Amino acid sequence: VDDRVLGRYLEGGIVFEVSERFYGGQLVDVDTALQIAAQYSVVNMVGERVVSRAIELGLVHQAAVMRIEGVPHAMVLRTWI
Repeated sequence: VDDRVLGRYLEGGIVFEVSERFYGGQLVDVDTALQIAAQYSVVNMVGERVVSRAIELGLVHQAAVMRIEGVPHAMVLRTWI
């Protein structure tokens, strides 16, 4: 999650809490965050910087991004077979 939206409530058809309890922890740069996220099968991304970079790297398709109060949100569900 981008630190700019951490701790906010976003509203736009739904109410989305960008909770510090859920998303908080150690602040790292975007590329490090995405390297860590690549180890998991379920990833939630919130914020312009992280979602844009995930799109650039091919981790998220642009069509899969929803915006809540103008803030991009993407969820990655990965399976390993």
